[in-house]
Amino acid sequence: MIIKDLLKNSPIEKHINQQLLLAILQKNRSFLISHDDYSLNDNELQRYQNAVKELQNGKPLAYILGVQAFWKHDFLVNEHTLIPRPDTEILIETVLNFIKNSLSKKEYLSILDLGTGTGCIAISLAFENPNAQVIAIDFSENALKIAEQNAKRAGVNVNFLCGSWFEPLQHLKNQQKFDIIVSNPPYIDPKDPHLTNLTYEPITALVAKNHGLADIEHIVSHTKNHLNPQGLLAIEHGYDQAKQVQSIVSNHHFNQIQTIKDYGDNDRVTCGIFDGNF
Repeated sequence: MIIKDLLKNSPIEKHINQQLLLAILQKNRSFLISHDDYSLNDNELQRYQNAVKELQNGKPLAYILGVQAFWKHDFLVNEHTLIPRPDTEILIETVLNFIKNSLSKKEYLSILDLGTGTGCIAISLAFENPNAQVIAIDFSENALKIAEQNAKRAGVNVNFLCGSWFEPLQHLKNQQKFDIIVSNPPYIDPKDPHLTNLTYEPITALVAKNHGLADIEHIVSHTKNHLNPQGLLAIEHGYDQAKQVQSIVSNHHFNQIQTIKDYGDNDRVTCGIFDGNF
C-alpha cells in the first residue's frame, strides 16, 4: 500500500492520518509529499492498520503514539497519565505573566505543581524559569515515572514527590512556602455524560466529588499553609465552573481574583493573590 492511497482513502481525519504515518515511518512532513509513491513494508502496514482500528475504537492518538506536544516539548504519555491539552497552556501563560509583573526582581523563586501527571506544567515552568525551585506532586507512582522521564528529556530539574496533594510536603526537612501554587486537578462531575468519551484516560485524574469541585476546594482551603503572602494560586477548571471557583477562592483570603479564558474563549483558569491572612 502506497502513501498516496493511504492518505486518500483513510477512514480517519486527514491530519491524524498524517501524524500516524509520520510516526510509523519516522519521517518529517515533507516526506509525505515528496515520496507519496512510497510503499509501506509489511511491518509498517500492519502497525498502521492496527493503529487505525484503535483510533476507530476511540483510543486517543497520543496514547497510540506515546507522546503529546505541549508548550515547547513533546511529553511521553501512557494510560496512567492524562493527555496534556492545549488549553492547559493557559496555566503556563498565567504563571509566566505573574512572574514577569510581580516576581521579576526576586532572586529565589519557588513553584509547586499539584497533581502533575505527565509533569507538563511543572516541566514547562521549570524550562522557562531555570533558576526556580519546582516541586511537583502526584499520588500515582506510575504517572511520576513518566513525569521523571519527561523532565529528563526536557533537561530540567524538578523534584517529584508521591502522595495526595500537599501531604508529601510534611515529610520534607525544610517546611518551606511557595511563591506560586498551580494545579490542573480533577474537576469533572462523576455524572458528566462527556466521560463516555474519555474511557481511555485514568478516571481518578478526571472526576471529583461535589459536582467536580471537591479537589479544588481541598487545594484552595489548604493553600494558605503553603503559599507566601502575595503569592499566586492558579487553578484550571471546567468551562462552567468559574463562578463557583471564584467563590471558593474568595472565601480563603485571596484577592485580585480573575478568570482567564482558554483558546476556545471558555473560562478555564481562575487565579488569586494570597493576602497572607489565616
